[in-house]
Amino acid sequence: MVVPSTTSRDQVLELIKQKESIEHKISEQGKILEANRVGMTDSLVDAAGFPRNDIDVYQVRGARHQIICLQNDLKSLMKLIEQGLHTVHAETAAQQQENLASTKLQAMDIDSASGSQRRPAAPVKPIAKVNVVSEGSPAQDAGIALRDEIVEFGTVNAGNFRDLSQIAVVVKSCENKSVPVRVRRDGKMVDLVLTPKTWSGRGLLGCNIVPMDSIER
Repeated sequence: MVVPSTTSRDQVLELIKQKESIEHKISEQGKILEANRVGMTDSLVDAAGFPRNDIDVYQVRGARHQIICLQNDLKSLMKLIEQGLHTVHAETAAQQQENLASTKLQAMDIDSASGSQRRPAAPVKPIAKVNVVSEGSPAQDAGIALRDEIVEFGTVNAGNFRDLSQIAVVVKSCENKSVPVRVRRDGKMVDLVLTPKTWSGRGLLGCNIVPMDSIER
């Protein structure tokens, strides 16, 4: 079972802290240049070739050297951060796929226990559409995108859909639990796993779902 590594996330967070520290140091060295009214490329000698007497040449040279070294360190650090983010995102995507597979297997086990045969495929007609997805929300984390057309939300589909209150019931009853969601995106079916939960924004999803007939106007 692939689980998003806490170590991977912690490493990225630590690298980001180091990045912020380096950026602060670059800013502090930059203030030295500003105080002397020079940049990284301004000449430090006068027309006669002697060190300028209107600036602290030694201090400016030291600041420039520090900035160059820090900028090189920052470039290397940014590459490590990018690699770390790719790792975390890959682990998260793998976990979502495993959650989806596990949820489907559980549903199959329930059907087998009840003696039912394979259920007919649910109608593919969308029952609702997403017109808002909030940044950092459970919906965004699950991969739900703006204008996704919801075909299935848990047990709700076109075969039994009456109104959005059914989706609300699923959300409330499955707080902090995985809910399989199927959407149609650009004409293709996409299976996702959404976990309704409390987050920094409103509601448990962080997205706005409206009936199909209320937005095709």
